[in-house]
Amino acid sequence: MGSAALAAAITAVVLLAFVTLYLVGFDQGAVSRTGMFMHELMHDGRHLLGLPCH
Repeated sequence: MGSAALAAAITAVVLLAFVTLYLVGFDQGAVSRTGMFMHELMHDGRHLLGLPCH
């Protein structure tokens, strides 16, 4: 794997990690069309990570 491909892979992983952190930690259902679906789906994960949600 070349250095450019490695850099692209690392960038993709970091971006995916930030998106996941946003969805689990800060979303509060904003991206869900059905209200609090995303919040309820990620609720236990939020507690596991120590993020306050209520």
